[in-house]
Amino acid sequence: MKTQGEIEAAICEGITRFEQEYMGRGPKDIRAHLIDDLLVVRLQGVLTAAEQHLVKALPAEKGRDLLKQVRTHLLETARPRLEAMVREVTGIKVLSLHHDISTVTGEELLIFTLAGPPSFRETKKKASI
Repeated sequence: MKTQGEIEAAICEGITRFEQEYMGRGPKDIRAHLIDDLLVVRLQGVLTAAEQHLVKALPAEKGRDLLKQVRTHLLETARPRLEAMVREVTGIKVLSLHHDISTVTGEELLIFTLAGPPSFRETKKKASI
């Protein structure tokens, strides 16, 4: 049985691999946080050069909305793959996936609602001297 940290690290690896293969580049930083039946993944530095240029070239709202629509469609298309990876790592079925991205900061959030909290073993505390 994995620890919570091992589950979170495996999720980060799986989503980074997905971003590299599916979006063309991985995030500059990624963190996963398992909170009961919620899995929150925060990716930073995910916008490609083309996406950054698109956002700058179009009027602010139009560029932002277009980028969010494209990213949402890509994630919906790949949703079965992401859900399978999360289920494989956590052992729990994914009930829903929520997503948002900031065109200003290049930060992306993925929130998975799981059918229940995953089981994990407690980490051993280091003895204090």
